[in-house]
Amino acid sequence: MKRLIQNSILAVLAIALVIGILWARNKSRGELCTGIEVQVVNGDSTSFVTPEGVLNDLKGQGIKVVGKHMGDIDASDIEEALRLSPYLESADIVKCQGGKLLIRVSQLAPVFRVFDGEQSYYVNRAGKRMLASMYYHSDVPVVQGHFTRKYPPTRLLPLIDYVEGDTLLRSLVTMYTVRDTNNIILVPAISGHVINVGNVSGLENKFAKLKLFYREVLPKKGWNTYDTISVKWNHQIVATRRAKAVVQTIQYDPEDDEQAPDPQTMNVQEVKPDDAAKAKEQEQPAEAPKTEQKDSKPKKK
Repeated sequence: MKRLIQNSILAVLAIALVIGILWARNKSRGELCTGIEVQVVNGDSTSFVTPEGVLNDLKGQGIKVVGKHMGDIDASDIEEALRLSPYLESADIVKCQGGKLLIRVSQLAPVFRVFDGEQSYYVNRAGKRMLASMYYHSDVPVVQGHFTRKYPPTRLLPLIDYVEGDTLLRSLVTMYTVRDTNNIILVPAISGHVINVGNVSGLENKFAKLKLFYREVLPKKGWNTYDTISVKWNHQIVATRRAKAVVQTIQYDPEDDEQAPDPQTMNVQEVKPDDAAKAKEQEQPAEAPKTEQKDSKPKKK
């Protein structure tokens, strides 16, 4: 009997709670929107998104909510409109009691900056682009190159994440240059040469070879001996001697996904990252192949 009474009381309370929720919801739906509060959840001293800017964005899109019944305001439509902004990463709408509409937004979080000719823009992890402005600067990696729908900037994320996750590499690399999809060039803080990593595959092996080359070869051959160090091929390091390479221009279509290996470099030494001692013993002088010079002028008879 006692348990029956307890169950009955709980059932009555549950029904009252449901009725209260429905009543509050109906009352809220009938309220008029009296104002909007905007919160930038990831704002700091480098913020480029302001509450006033968000309100102006809504106004520019013809979205008006003040004075409307709360039940007639479609929060999902407003969220979608705000997410189209190049300056915002996300947006959420909360209808509060008292007729207030709370908008929480996150400003774009760039992971690197792209320089493409005269254009410059920031990119977030989802590939969203925001044009660079003199009023905002973010200390992120710099990439130079042209990207397409088939080869978007986000294809570089594995490489940038790998470099940023390694203390030595992060201090070494100052810029990335994309010549084509299979010739990504790193510009190191050590002046005199650049590093060709090819594409973003096999990064652990490529950087192991690079570190070995820095440790075993350059201190002996000289830091200004080579102008290009390529680690794009398996189990070998390919370099170009300064002022002795025959430079060839490769024409490529940026819509092509993968390009042929760069023929302008020459194989100077094979170094296996798992056998540094053997590489040291087998080190061969990195000389450019000699080419026979022919006199192009016709001989006089």
